[in-house]
Amino acid sequence: MEVILLERIEKLGQMGDVVKVKPGFARNFLLPQKKALRANKGNLAFFEKQRAQLEAVNLKRREEASAVAAKMEGLKVLMVRQAGESGQLYGSVSARDLADAVKASGYTVERSQVALDQPIKTLGSHAIRLALHPEVSVTVTVTIARSQEEAERAAAAAAAAEAPAVEAEAEEAPAEDAAEA
Repeated sequence: MEVILLERIEKLGQMGDVVKVKPGFARNFLLPQKKALRANKGNLAFFEKQRAQLEAVNLKRREEASAVAAKMEGLKVLMVRQAGESGQLYGSVSARDLADAVKASGYTVERSQVALDQPIKTLGSHAIRLALHPEVSVTVTVTIARSQEEAERAAAAAAAAEAPAVEAEAEEAPAEDAAEA
């Protein structure tokens, strides 16, 4: 089935592209979500007439998402979960849990915006990608720990590990400058 994309779809195409997709994907996802139109003469004419308006709306939404992404850059979220001695969680952390944790931090994020291939089942820090817009995404660090104290110790250890790395980079730069002279 051929459809006209009304917005950018990752791994499929840009707005306005006429792409061939499987009928089930179009019927069950693209068409109900209003992300595409069936490719026929009437819809092509309708899309071309509305193209400027659709692109303006898309540009506005992308700018808003970029502003939110700039504020969210470097966001660290803490989650406390029960786990065994080996570090395996007794449950798992899903996209819904992550969306709720980010909402608790003061940002509005839908569950569908959390790009999580499989649920998190271990303790530690995990980098999670949030797709705020089809063209804008931001990475959030989620720390999962057994208790608040354990999470604070892990955060302090991570900060201590980053500090020497930053100092080492700062020391290498003058040495490189001296070598060039």
